[in-house]
Amino acid sequence: MTSQDCVHPIPVLLMVRELGIGGTERQLVETALSLRGGPFLPHVGCFRPHGLRTQDLIEAGIPILHLPVPRFRSVEAVRAAWQLLHYIREHEIQIVHTFDAPLNIFAAPVVPLAGGTAIITSQRGHRDLTGRTMKWLLRLTDRIADAVVVNCESMRQYLLVEEGVAEAKVHLCYNAVDTKRYQRRTTKSLFPGRLVVGTVCALRPEKGVDTFLRAFADLCDLAATAVIVGSGPEEVKLRALAGTLGIEADCHFVPATSDVAEWLSRIDIFVLPSRSEALSNSLMEAMACGCCPIASRVGGNPELIVHEQNGLLFEVDNVAELASQMRILLTDESQRRIFSHLSSAKVAQYTSAKAVGTMQMIYESVLSSARRKKRHSATRNV
Repeated sequence: MTSQDCVHPIPVLLMVRELGIGGTERQLVETALSLRGGPFLPHVGCFRPHGLRTQDLIEAGIPILHLPVPRFRSVEAVRAAWQLLHYIREHEIQIVHTFDAPLNIFAAPVVPLAGGTAIITSQRGHRDLTGRTMKWLLRLTDRIADAVVVNCESMRQYLLVEEGVAEAKVHLCYNAVDTKRYQRRTTKSLFPGRLVVGTVCALRPEKGVDTFLRAFADLCDLAATAVIVGSGPEEVKLRALAGTLGIEADCHFVPATSDVAEWLSRIDIFVLPSRSEALSNSLMEAMACGCCPIASRVGGNPELIVHEQNGLLFEVDNVAELASQMRILLTDESQRRIFSHLSSAKVAQYTSAKAVGTMQMIYESVLSSARRKKRHSATRNV
C-alpha cells in the first residue's frame, strides 16, 4: 500500500533553523506549500519562527512548531527534544525531514525515539563550511537517517565519494524555481545609460564577492555599474575593498530584500563567484529573470550553465578570467541576449511540480522501506 491508497494524508514534519529569506528556507516553504492537497500533510518546525516566510505558511494554514533552541548544549535544547517527541506522537508524524545542518544534528538522534517515524536529512552545501565539530556530527546523522536528500548531482557525488554515504541512502531532488515570481519585469532604470553587473547572495566569505569586486575594478573603462544585493558579516570588509579599489562610486550595495526579482530585473549580467556551492537558488532565480549568467566552476553551477552555450564559467578566485568574461559580455549585446534566452529556457525545466513530485517519491520510498523493515522484524520475533 502507498500513501496514494490512504484515505487520510500522511503527516510529515519539515524542519529548518529559521524562516528567513535564505534559499534553504525558501525551498522548505515551497515544498510545504506544494505538498498541500496531496498524499502528505505538511507541518513545519523551526528554532526561530519569525521570518519573512512565516506569513506564507500561516496564510496556507500550515502548522508551525516552535522549538526554542538557543544552542545545543542547553537545558532549552533538552526541553525542545521532548517537545519534538510529543509533537510527533500527538500528530502521528510519519516522516521528519530536516533541511539544514543544525536541524539534521538536533532532530536525527531524537526522531528514532518516537518509534516508527522515519528521519530524512538534507545536505545542501559542502560540510567544510560548517566546521570540524559540525562535520563530525553530520557524519553521525548519516548513519541514523533513513535517507539523505541532496539538491544536485555534484552534492550526491560528494556524499558518496568523500563522505562514504551508502548510495541507496542518497536521493537527488533538484531545487525548484518559481518562474511566475522570478521573471523579468519592466522597471525604471536606476543607472541610465549604464549596463549593470550584479550578484545576489548572503555576504559571507564563501560567496566570493571580493573576487567579483576585484574583477569589476578592471573594467573602469566601460560604462558599467556593479550591484551587490544581500546582507551579512562581510559587508563592512567588502565596502572597504570597493573603496580601496577606487570603484565605490560605481558600486552599489543593497540590503537583503524579499523582492529579489525586482533587483534581478535591473541586472544585465549576473555573476555568482562562489568558492563553495551546491545548487544555487540565486543563480536559478537570476537565469529565470533573464540575466546573462557567469558563475564559478564549482558545485552544481555546471549543472545549470553549460560553458559558452547558455552562459560562462570561470575557475574559482580567478580574477583575470572573470574580468575577461565580464568584458566580453559587456561589449557583446548579441551574446548577452543569446545566453539570457537559453539560460531562462534551462531553468524553466526546474518546476515546483517536478520537485514536489520527486520529493513525494522519496517519501514513498522511505515509508515503503520502513514497512519492509517492520515486517521483517515482526517475522523474526515470531
